[in-house]
Amino acid sequence: MAFAANDGVRIHYEVEGTGSPLVIQHGYSDSIETWYELGYVDALKAKHRVILVDARGYGASDKPHVTSAYTKERQATDIVAELDALKVERADYWGYSMGGRIAFALADYAPARFRRLVIGGAAGDGRSRIGDRFVKAFRQRGISAIPDLWGAKLPESLTARLLRNDVQALDACRVDSLGFADVLPAMTMPCLVYSGSADSIYPLVEETIAEIPNASLFTLPGLGHAEAMLRSDLVLPRVTEFLGSVAERQ
Repeated sequence: MAFAANDGVRIHYEVEGTGSPLVIQHGYSDSIETWYELGYVDALKAKHRVILVDARGYGASDKPHVTSAYTKERQATDIVAELDALKVERADYWGYSMGGRIAFALADYAPARFRRLVIGGAAGDGRSRIGDRFVKAFRQRGISAIPDLWGAKLPESLTARLLRNDVQALDACRVDSLGFADVLPAMTMPCLVYSGSADSIYPLVEETIAEIPNASLFTLPGLGHAEAMLRSDLVLPRVTEFLGSVAERQ
């Protein structure tokens, strides 16, 4: 188990495979284990040095209980700390949901460290956050509310992990309400954005893509927010094609 430190907070990461470095970052209430269980890691590690990150507040990373620990800048520099620990100068990045919003933070605070970005289930608008809805529910019903809030049939192992979340850390991890409107026009690196068409934030994703100069969008018809993560069979071919085709042009 490997850790990088960022201003006193330990961030857990794992590395799989060889090839060009690719950071992958999970969403709100999740952890790196889901990337393994859904087959993402096995599919990616043949061509990439996959760097899986437990965001602060999740998995095996430290879990501060104060909102000031979860600013956009801190979430971005956590990723940079891992790259520095691994002596990786530049990498690709793939994040889903909260992880996708961290991609916008990386484009703001560390654009030179990333060749291209894959952004799933996330928009640059502050209205796309889901943390407030989660927190309201588990304050009323307890931690058992979280699996239901995913809105999809989940593997039992994922449900069990969701129920082990640190509620105080989830409560604190709800900053970033202003969005990234000023960042989007400056995102000149190749970007691939995707979302389920039934995701409540899909209209905001469409607005986001219109503001990014070098981005393309693919849609997963009929899928909601969690389903677009769970359907790795639909997502992986599009993402691996993007990573491969962009690499050939560089």
